[in-house]
Amino acid sequence: MGGTGKLGRRHALVTGAGSGIGAAIARTLVQNGARVTLAGRRREPLDALAAELAGSDVFVADGFDVTDAAAIARGLEAARQAFGPVGILVNNAGEAPSAPFEKTSLDMWSHVIGVDLTGVFQVTQAVLPDLKSVGDGARIINVASTAGLVGYGYVSAYCAAKHGVVGLTRALALELARKGVTVNAVCPGFTDTPIIQRSVAAIAAKTGRSEEEALSEFVKSNPQGRLVKPEEVADTVLWLASPGSSSITGQAIVVAGGEVMAG
Repeated sequence: MGGTGKLGRRHALVTGAGSGIGAAIARTLVQNGARVTLAGRRREPLDALAAELAGSDVFVADGFDVTDAAAIARGLEAARQAFGPVGILVNNAGEAPSAPFEKTSLDMWSHVIGVDLTGVFQVTQAVLPDLKSVGDGARIINVASTAGLVGYGYVSAYCAAKHGVVGLTRALALELARKGVTVNAVCPGFTDTPIIQRSVAAIAAKTGRSEEEALSEFVKSNPQGRLVKPEEVADTVLWLASPGSSSITGQAIVVAGGEVMAG
């Protein structure tokens, strides 16, 4: 793995890299020549991914809590010492608890906004000096969701946060358009990740339906009749990170089998 590849050994920092979409993105970036910082709160899954990618340029930044400015600063400084300034930032860390709006507590609301929206703000602001110093070819790629473009019931905090991420993406793209830094969002639909697997199990337990029946509730919204694969999201991130996407900025790219068609 590794080598020069299309990403030319640029330093990519991926938050929430321990599993699911984040791990798929990290694998794809490494395979295409990037030096990748695997950032996340828990060391064990990051170490497991680093072991899988042994022989490649990867650095583990554990304790990387996107809600904690001091933790971000520590992790970023260690990452810089390993690979130099960050040229590709992938904001992927996020959480998606479910509850009816009237049962959504202020604590839940604040937590989701803190992780999924303010976390993007804090990490991006911390990394921005690196990106501006790199200049042409620097990238910010925010993993949002179709929930950033449309509404879904029972995840009001998540929808609000992801709409905020898309808005932040568009605003920052304009600010950085002449700095050589592009800013885009990737908006997956329901994706085959541990989060979805836990949701399927929870629905089955609450309703008495089989896991196959519970899964069908997620699949039916996708016109292709399936879950999105994490690798498909990662390939979209790779395209946005690549030199050929330099004119693409301020966009929300939907990866959802036709479920949402952004105008």
